[in-house]
Amino acid sequence: MFAVPPNTIALAATPAAAHPVLTARRYAQDRARWAALLRYDPAERFAALVERVNGQEIWLMSWLPGQHTDLHDHSTATGAFTVVSGTLTERVAAPHRPAEVLHTLVEGQSRVFGPGYVHQVGNDSADPAVSIHVYRAARPAMRQYRIDPVTGPRRLPER
Repeated sequence: MFAVPPNTIALAATPAAAHPVLTARRYAQDRARWAALLRYDPAERFAALVERVNGQEIWLMSWLPGQHTDLHDHSTATGAFTVVSGTLTERVAAPHRPAEVLHTLVEGQSRVFGPGYVHQVGNDSADPAVSIHVYRAARPAMRQYRIDPVTGPRRLPER
């Protein structure tokens, strides 16, 4: 006999097919759903809402070389993103750790995040990049952070 922790059971209200990374990968492969929305903005990273479905928001983002987000989290949201084309770099900051972890992602690769996950995403390459981002429920406001060299990420006061 063994015990199954309650948070490991898939509830009927949340089918496994609705996991944000699976949704992001499906949308990344189905360019016809979002190709007409794609733009590149020389001033900042471009983002467009593609669709709201199954309690999730699907966003298209484009990144010109040098564009990136600030270091942030998505509050209590769960989500994922998949690189459609190009290369993105994700810088992850963990609580109580001054060191950060870098992940370089190329076409077809994905990252998943949960509540309080602090990261920065950007295009450090010489070519444009495109990604699909999925947020459970709605895309929450991003909370900004900075890295303290001793204690790790520190949330900045809201503006």
